[in-house]
Amino acid sequence: MISKEIHENLKNASWIRRMFVEGAKLREQFGDENVFDYSIGNPYFEPPKSVTDKLKEIVNSDAEGTHRYMDNSGYKDVRAKVAKAINRDIEKPLGFEHVLMTVGAAGGINVVLRTVLDAGDEVIIFAPYFAEYIFYIRNHNGVPVILKTDEKTFEPDMDAFEKSITEKTRAIIINSPNNPTGVIYPSETLTKLGQIIEKKEHEYGREIYLISDEPYKALVYDHIVVPNIHNFFRHSIMVNSYSKSLGLAGERIGYIAINSQFEDAELFMSGLAFANRTLGFVNAPAIWQKVISDSLEESVDISQYQVRRDLLLSKLRNLGFEMVEPKGAFYLFPKALEEDDVKFVMEAKKFNLLLVPGSGFGSPGYFRISYCVD
Repeated sequence: MISKEIHENLKNASWIRRMFVEGAKLREQFGDENVFDYSIGNPYFEPPKSVTDKLKEIVNSDAEGTHRYMDNSGYKDVRAKVAKAINRDIEKPLGFEHVLMTVGAAGGINVVLRTVLDAGDEVIIFAPYFAEYIFYIRNHNGVPVILKTDEKTFEPDMDAFEKSITEKTRAIIINSPNNPTGVIYPSETLTKLGQIIEKKEHEYGREIYLISDEPYKALVYDHIVVPNIHNFFRHSIMVNSYSKSLGLAGERIGYIAINSQFEDAELFMSGLAFANRTLGFVNAPAIWQKVISDSLEESVDISQYQVRRDLLLSKLRNLGFEMVEPKGAFYLFPKALEEDDVKFVMEAKKFNLLLVPGSGFGSPGYFRISYCVD
């Protein structure tokens, strides 16, 4: 028998995965060509050829030690290249010692939370949010604190945010570009967040960490640049992956990069490495570390996502749907045509159209469409 906690969590499992599973069943019944699955953010476009060429080169090489263990933080030369890439838009540069390679961004967030949370510590997240955040926080005996965002912009309510920070608050997770809205937090928003957190740190006499989950950072439209979180708050932690930008969702490769202004950077990085090992990740995949180290300038063809965004946005608005125009990621998050978003999504399923209800992201009354699909 599985644990009571896991049994209960299964009842509240991610709507994204639930609809993905439903899609598999429908495809078996009706055939691939008759099922319209917009449920999961599983990139359709293949990785750039330069990435797969590099993979072949490494696999076919006779270099010794290619498949061996390395430091739990990852290869030093790879971490140095990642730090150099981050430093292009940062005021106080990072070194390799501020970077730890991870098993994707999901693994990275779990490593960070394991490192900073004591039992009962609170972690603030903004709705709509990536559904797995709730489970990640509870994995490490933390308490999720969910705050609503402005319905017109999906940006944080700063007054509510400030009031929500207590002596138990240890971290805040932000996701920009956001899943599911595609909203990008501008510099003004990040500045205000940083100012409020710093004020509360002084009030409560302990560090509060701003964790920025950034797997969509490279997927932006309309010439927008995503601000670097490290320019806005001293105790910032960047978590990123190459799942979306390089089309490597199944390969699980990413990194954690802490702000170089951390007073206890060496101790903190040691904590991350320990958590990486003892959570069972041990280290990021050796081959993929080497692949991405020479692929940091590469990306899938983002223009194809923009074409899809523009087409769907126009068509849905013409049909009467209301939504914020996404500036990044590859999702639309329209208001459902009825108050019950789950009922709306279930009705769509009758036509073999798979969507994800906003309730799965903590925002009832909406639904998500993924446009990274075939």
